[in-house]
Amino acid sequence: MSGVLLSVAFAAILRYRVIADAALGPGFTRVLLAGIALLTLTFAAGLLLAQRDYKRILAYSSMEHMSLIALATAIGSPLALSAALLHIAGHGLAKSAAFCASGRILHLTGTVRIGRVRGLLAQAPSLGGVFGFAVVALLALPPFSLFASELGIVRAGLAAGTGRAWATSAAVPPALVAFAALTARTARMLLGPAPAPAPAPSNPGIWPLCAGLVACAALGTTTGPLTDLLQAAAQAIGGH
Repeated sequence: MSGVLLSVAFAAILRYRVIADAALGPGFTRVLLAGIALLTLTFAAGLLLAQRDYKRILAYSSMEHMSLIALATAIGSPLALSAALLHIAGHGLAKSAAFCASGRILHLTGTVRIGRVRGLLAQAPSLGGVFGFAVVALLALPPFSLFASELGIVRAGLAAGTGRAWATSAAVPPALVAFAALTARTARMLLGPAPAPAPAPSNPGIWPLCAGLVACAALGTTTGPLTDLLQAAAQAIGGH
């Protein structure tokens, strides 16, 4: 639901933005979206630092990614909007895999507390690997599509006017804080020896999660036929 409903909600914002730009001028929505993006991104970074529940860190990671999409929408260039749409697709794939894997971790360990989960890679290599790669995708590391989309957002922001370049630069510090917090929390869960005695892991149906991550990586290495579609969609929602 996090991967799909957030995308649907933001698709509605993108459509209404076209109407708001025509009625109020692009400056209104640009300032509004940029301000909300920076505020939410800063708030999400602080919550990620303080959180001790691995399901909630994924929820606050969603706040971070929606902030970046809002920032791209505020920038408003064809490159920025194409990157925003790619980011929506990649985030939906990666976050769905991460949340499904976290549910399996809860079933395996019986807790959502980060401090009580250790040695996942040693205890359940397939489950720990899927969760680890899903978090790597959410951290926007290559080869996943979030790397390409965030790079596109930064390029578009710095190439835009002075105000949008400053907003893009201001988003970098809280994004780095969120990156460090998510990395540290996940590393504590994945690394180390397996608990003794370790319960026997059972991970049926893990291949659909792997397929989602492979699709996310494929979008990051080549958009292929989606390139023209993304550009056309960016033009349709007001890229200029």
